[in-house]
Amino acid sequence: MDLYLTGKTALVTGASKGIGRAIAKELAKEGVKVFITGRNQKSLDSLFNEIVAEGSPAPIVFAYDLLAPNAPHKIASSALSSLGHVDILINNAGQSQPVDATGPEEPWTKSMALDFERPRLLTQELLPHFISRRQGTILNLTSTYELRSLNVSAVAKAAVVMWSKQLAGELGKYRIRVNCLQPGLIDTENIRPYFPGDERRKYAEREIPLQDFGEVQDMANMAAFLVSPRAKYVTGTVSVVDGGGRRSAF
Repeated sequence: MDLYLTGKTALVTGASKGIGRAIAKELAKEGVKVFITGRNQKSLDSLFNEIVAEGSPAPIVFAYDLLAPNAPHKIASSALSSLGHVDILINNAGQSQPVDATGPEEPWTKSMALDFERPRLLTQELLPHFISRRQGTILNLTSTYELRSLNVSAVAKAAVVMWSKQLAGELGKYRIRVNCLQPGLIDTENIRPYFPGDERRKYAEREIPLQDFGEVQDMANMAAFLVSPRAKYVTGTVSVVDGGGRRSAF
């Protein structure tokens, strides 16, 4: 199915590995000129090579720490200057941050910044551009946030959902769509440590109707659809890719 993405442009954060990397590759396969950013220059360079080797449009690489001072402005301005315009913003950067109930403040401050404040500020940097063009698509990656233990990232991502729904209500009149994509248990570096040895199979068979964890490509497939013109009447939603494992607490 043609997603009508050829010739579009996209900014993808956290693109050096995992879900962000898979999304960037999938968009490039669909003909999107992708601006890929993350902290790891070597990983971004290898992604560049993989995309070009597949015959997709060469991405623009911009290694930068999203937590650095003025990062949202630097990333947005670099994307606009190198792409000319941005059609799609994918806020993917984030990292799980378990904490104790009476632990120190530093993990809360850092994780809330990475998982909520920086995506919000980066989006706000691009909103005048989207509004002036009366078009734009924003996809915010969330997380499995209904957990049995404290995790700052999960709290931040829950805030992302509410912010996204409110943005969708505000921006619809400009033909700007805002959606969230929530993963279940996807086979990534963030998840593997929690399920050593045979625990993954046992958990999946017990809790997930499709009997296994998802792959990053499953997320990339849904992301490509949600940011495409095929989803032109979809906004303010949270799409879940979890194999039916709604009981996601572990």
